Amino acid sequence: MGRSLKDYLIISTKGLAMGAADVVPGVSGGTIAFISGIYEELIATINGLNFSFFSIWKKEGFLNAWKSYNLSFLMSLFAGIAISILSLSKVLKWLLHHEPLLLWAFFFGLVLASILYIGKQITSWKPKVWIGIVVAAIISYFITITEPLASPESNWYLVFCGFVAIIAMILPGVSGAFILLILGAYQTFIDILNKLREGLLNLDFDILYEVIIKLILIAIGAITGLKLFSKALNWMFENHKNTTLAILTGFMIGSLNKLWPWKKVLSWRTNSEGLQVPFIEKSILPSQFEGDPNILMVLLFITIGFLLILILERLATQKAN
Repeated sequence: MGRSLKDYLIISTKGLAMGAADVVPGVSGGTIAFISGIYEELIATINGLNFSFFSIWKKEGFLNAWKSYNLSFLMSLFAGIAISILSLSKVLKWLLHHEPLLLWAFFFGLVLASILYIGKQITSWKPKVWIGIVVAAIISYFITITEPLASPESNWYLVFCGFVAIIAMILPGVSGAFILLILGAYQTFIDILNKLREGLLNLDFDILYEVIIKLILIAIGAITGLKLFSKALNWMFENHKNTTLAILTGFMIGSLNKLWPWKKVLSWRTNSEGLQVPFIEKSILPSQFEGDPNILMVLLFITIGFLLILILERLATQKAN
């Protein structure tokens, strides 16, 4: 595609944002991909991956095969995602623990603007488009209020979780991390990441061996889910774009319940660091919030998140023109 080094650095930066979003239960990396203008390319590139790569490699050389499958784009994006998950996740976890109101407010504003951004791209408002929005919104809402399961013990359960979570992570409005929380595997995944970081820093090969086995199982599920789902989503974009955009818009509308800043904690769980964090919550009015609802600051951060998307949209429009 004739991209420069600067272009790939920008793609990696978008990957950083996607990775940071995917770590937070309730925020979708797919949403970040969509608003940053790389969603359809990501889906199409993943959908195009197949074993013909090796045939092209044999006939035309590795570089031609690499370019044919747009792998520089994928590697730049996934490098950003991986770096973000292993590093920025600590910052986000700190914010979730110390400044949850402001963090959720920012994400609420971000997704609210994203709904308008995606909705504006629908060119024909037929009945099936409205039905797609309503049905997807209802499904997404019920996902946000589903009670999480117990933590999994079976390694094969990790394969299933990888399969389901990766689909959610690339679907705007549906949080892969929250799906993991529902499946009871969120803490397990965080523990794996913490052990990976610990093993790499201390060169502890016993820990690394244990982690790599689990990561392979997760990867098997993730790659399978990614390939199957990307094919379906790519077909929908090519043949039913308005309906697909409507469904994505609906998913994001339903996810707003999870991102609503003011919540009442119904039960708690112990995270991978031994800290008590919210397990089951319900959205409430600011007047019902225990403690300082910090309404002005929350509204400010909702506005910041909202304006950020508008600015990104304006910049993308100017670049396209």
